[in-house]
Amino acid sequence: MNIVIIGGGASGLVAAIYLSRNNNVTVLEKNEVLAKKLLATGNGRCNYFNEDFNISHYRSSNIDILKQIITEESKNKLLKLFDNIGIIPKIKNGCYYPYSNKAVSFYNALLNEVKNRNINVICNSNIKKIDYDEKYEITLEDKKIICDKLVIATGSNAGTNNKENLSLDYLRKIGHSIIEPVPALVKLVANTNYLKKWDGIRSDVELSLYENDNLIAKSKGEAMFTSYGISGICTFDLSGRVNRGLLRKSKEEIEIDFMPYIKYNDFVRYINDRNKKIKNRTIKELFEGMLNNKLIDILLEEAKIKKDRYWNNLNICDKEKIKDTFKKFKITITGSKGYNEAQVMSGGIPLSEININTMESKIQKNLYILGELLDVDADCGGFNLSFAFLSAIILGENYDKNKTNKNTI
Repeated sequence: MNIVIIGGGASGLVAAIYLSRNNNVTVLEKNEVLAKKLLATGNGRCNYFNEDFNISHYRSSNIDILKQIITEESKNKLLKLFDNIGIIPKIKNGCYYPYSNKAVSFYNALLNEVKNRNINVICNSNIKKIDYDEKYEITLEDKKIICDKLVIATGSNAGTNNKENLSLDYLRKIGHSIIEPVPALVKLVANTNYLKKWDGIRSDVELSLYENDNLIAKSKGEAMFTSYGISGICTFDLSGRVNRGLLRKSKEEIEIDFMPYIKYNDFVRYINDRNKKIKNRTIKELFEGMLNNKLIDILLEEAKIKKDRYWNNLNICDKEKIKDTFKKFKITITGSKGYNEAQVMSGGIPLSEININTMESKIQKNLYILGELLDVDADCGGFNLSFAFLSAIILGENYDKNKTNKNTI
């Protein structure tokens, strides 16, 4: 079979490796080089997998279908792939990186596999048109390519300034429905009057996302507070849901617990005990060592409590104000930094329109859709990249099973 894969990123290259055993495979890549985004993954270290690989980290409009893909068996297949292309992992807090701690090591491992299998690669491919009548005819600027099967693995607009996704446009044109894409794993923009004051502050927090006053998600970790809003991994993990809610014109608020190690109902008692232990401290001094000094000033100002007062001199009402401000500090989210600063896309082709045993489209024959074009996104920590690889493995392992099964690596 002649197979064309549009997109030379993570899923496209893994699919090419699997399919090249028994087929003539051509990869069309629009950029000058293959897998450009892979080099930036994990801040240049390539966080490619997470040992906590399970469905709780994933989101999709067809979550029950996704549960059939994200399994223990799939985890073992991913680990086998990494081992077979020569990647030695360095594991930190469950995150897998190449042992060199450099994304280029993973990048080179994939590209060497592509080179050794003599896979035809055409970079700077500007696709003008795709026609289908039993076979696919792909029109480039200077030639036409005919193939029996077409794989689309172009990814999303995340990390680019592109406003259009031509792959999704094509898939919509042939009859696929699209879950409207929004940026995910991205910084959030807030509308408050103290953003300049907290710019540059970092703090370990628990974030609670409220949509139209209903709690829909929580996330813990280090948050970074900026002049535009809020950032950090715990923020990123909520951002796709925030942007989807904003698309629906919902009210999106994030409640910040600046002291998550203290239960809400135990807060006053905890500070009472601290006040007895370290005596003669002002309110500001009482919270020093627990929170950033500048953040203490901001929170006390929001609670309308002067920082030179003493805990013993506060009435119960004032103490409750401090508790609510330190434990339930709400900000209204108005937007995000957009695709240009997003790591992934939320939305895409519904899994219900894909044969999840082969990744073939149910709408058009001999068409396969992989990776980020599908309506699947996940938390930070290697989960998104793992799904991109996994979708390619499913295609590669199940493609034309009537033939001798040699298409493994």
